Amino acid sequence: MAPWTDPFVVVIPARLASSRLPDKPLVPIAGRPLIAHVVERARESRASRVIVAADDERVLRVARDAGAEAVFTDADLPSGTDRIAAVAAAEGWGDESLVVNLQGDEPLTPGDLLDDLAALLAESPEAEMATLGVPLTSPADLHDPNQVKLVTDDRGRALYFSRAPIPFDREAERAGRAPDTSAAVRHLGLYAYRAGFLRRMSATAPSRLEQLEQLEQLRALAMGAYIRVGLRGEAHPPGVDTPADVQRVEAALAGAADS
Repeated sequence: MAPWTDPFVVVIPARLASSRLPDKPLVPIAGRPLIAHVVERARESRASRVIVAADDERVLRVARDAGAEAVFTDADLPSGTDRIAAVAAAEGWGDESLVVNLQGDEPLTPGDLLDDLAALLAESPEAEMATLGVPLTSPADLHDPNQVKLVTDDRGRALYFSRAPIPFDREAERAGRAPDTSAAVRHLGLYAYRAGFLRRMSATAPSRLEQLEQLEQLRALAMGAYIRVGLRGEAHPPGVDTPADVQRVEAALAGAADS
């Protein structure tokens, strides 16, 4: 567990509409709605509050039953970040308040990872945001546009995020051999924010780079934000996007219960 004691809030944005998995937050997994499992993971962290921000009363009712607070947010909000910013504005949180974003389709994210992420931001007073990465060792993964890569400076400040293979091993490309992946890092899509920056980011139009790469964190970089990046040894299991993912997550939860 992280040694620091600064309070933080976990906000779980959940949107009912999903093209690949309709009514995703309510999809049953191991006998309970998906969003209930996500709330349970968040409550395993040291967060002072866990809030679900959703656009449907059925989701909010499940969230309350699972032990979270529940806040209705407009269905027209374009992103989870905007949903969290709406909660921060409604709550009147101070600029330095720490907010962790846990996506509503991530039922296998361990609570101590959320603690580590909040601690990373708390211990980086110059940073507006914090996020996490894991080593990326496979050349195939390096070239996979669905796996977002990142590069940092020597102090762990994010320089860029991309779907392209970064850093690019020029000599390996010239020689026709596999690239050196020793400096490659895959981004984990979890964020901690200072509430003041979160509000500013939500009020800022998407940047050109964000539009090109379809990566919202590039808006923060275009704004000049300091995003602190922490490295973990391995990734937690991925979330739920398709019906096949439901079976995978059920098996993972059953394995955790048996261990």
